[in-house]
Amino acid sequence: MVKNTESNNKSQLLSAKTFGQMLALSKRQIFRLNSCGKIPAPIRIGGSVRWIEQEITNWLAAGAPDRKTWEALKQQGGE
Repeated sequence: MVKNTESNNKSQLLSAKTFGQMLALSKRQIFRLNSCGKIPAPIRIGGSVRWIEQEITNWLAAGAPDRKTWEALKQQGGE
């Protein structure tokens, strides 16, 4: 049986505030970009909205395409 280490198994989730800090944007601007489909889709946990840090890192490395383009890249294995 293989044990997973915490660092291998743990995905960091970002709030809108933290995501905004990464991009030098406000929380409100993040929600506006989300509504327009300009950033990757968040996940919902209860009443909270979060983004997966690794996905955001990959999205930025890909040039921050809009959501539709980003989803197509992920389908092709470009994430």
